[in-house]
Amino acid sequence: MYKLIHQLWTEDAGQDIAEYAVMLAVILVLVVGTVRLIGSNANNAFSNVASSIQ
Repeated sequence: MYKLIHQLWTEDAGQDIAEYAVMLAVILVLVVGTVRLIGSNANNAFSNVASSIQ
């Protein structure tokens, strides 16, 4: 039992997966935030153009 616990404690192969998951989550948050910001600004710009044409 001690050998199994020691092996799990010293093994670091799973850390790579966790680091990639955190990095992916940060990238997704940035992308979603940027898309929402650009989307609302683009909507306002098109609305202003449409109202000035009419």
